[in-house]
Amino acid sequence: MSENISDIDYKQVIEYALEPLIIHSQLKIIYVNRAAEIFFKASKEEIIGASPLDIFKESSKSAIDKRIQNAYERPANVIEETIYRMDGTTVEVELYCHPVLMGNTKAIQTYVRDITERKAAEKKQKEMISQINELSSTLVPLLDEFAVLPLLGVFDEERARQLLERVPANVQKQRIKCLIIDFSAIYNLDSLVAEYIFKISTVLSLLGVRSIITGLRPELALVAVQLGINFNSTPTVSTVKAALDLLGIEYNKDSSIQTENK
Repeated sequence: MSENISDIDYKQVIEYALEPLIIHSQLKIIYVNRAAEIFFKASKEEIIGASPLDIFKESSKSAIDKRIQNAYERPANVIEETIYRMDGTTVEVELYCHPVLMGNTKAIQTYVRDITERKAAEKKQKEMISQINELSSTLVPLLDEFAVLPLLGVFDEERARQLLERVPANVQKQRIKCLIIDFSAIYNLDSLVAEYIFKISTVLSLLGVRSIITGLRPELALVAVQLGINFNSTPTVSTVKAALDLLGIEYNKDSSIQTENK
């Protein structure tokens, strides 16, 4: 025989839910589940009766208060916040709340999800991307006034934009007169990203810096043609070695010394 949904004890459902749940009304907490006790490092007795605003930083309380008042009528959007546990430690969380009825009392049920690990991973990823971006705009010196810019990895619009900003500045800082831009480690670029990167040679030209493009694959060359990139003033050769030959620079593999033919 099937059970009637009205027979389900929802208090048991939320009590044993794995994520912390708080029910509050008129800025007073009236219920927390077991997971919330563990998360906030306090007992039900210590939490119930407190204001839900108490867990937030002072700078967030006004916006949270407004959010709570609106949530009596409709579910609120998911937000990320830093909140306090009962022992004073802070934690990054994701919050979602919606209206509920406790008998005849309008209340709000709030779900709390710990996102500390996710935020830490995102921070680490951003730091890695920043390091990659810094490395990608590093000029490898050959001789005085000569350098190579090896383009590495996957480029999105933001990374390409940063490259366009940093390379001309680095060129001027290192007093480079000729820059070899090597595409051999780039396999795919969309047209918007490609446009940023190909603009580097144009900007360098305005600065009086000669540029040579190497390692341009057929599919990337096609993108350049579609963008109307003019290579009349920018030589393109297959390899960095070919560019060195074009410049009259010889590389002594045995001694790792680079010399310029006179």
